[in-house]
Amino acid sequence: MTRLSLVLLLAVIASALYLVHTQYKSRQLFTALDRAVSEGRSLATDFDRLQVERRAQATPLRVEKMARDQLKMRTATPAITQYVHDKGTPAPVPQDAAPAAPAGASQ
Repeated sequence: MTRLSLVLLLAVIASALYLVHTQYKSRQLFTALDRAVSEGRSLATDFDRLQVERRAQATPLRVEKMARDQLKMRTATPAITQYVHDKGTPAPVPQDAAPAAPAGASQ
């Protein structure tokens, strides 16, 4: 009878240790999940903020202003457009697109 009691006592102790270990792992996993959810919320907030910032940066007026100021670009007009044939040779400029003489230019 003492042998059976000793085996049962060892089984109860092993079961208790396993239960403590399982609870400990469960708490660790819950903490990791909570951190991941918190980080996910933070990343979602950052993503939304960056989307709004991107939309603000890409407005047509801002893009046009930057093209003019920083890149020194100008609007394409027939006067500065060069027409090219399929073979890569320049085509003659149409008469209606010929550049006009600048105002105040002397000949």
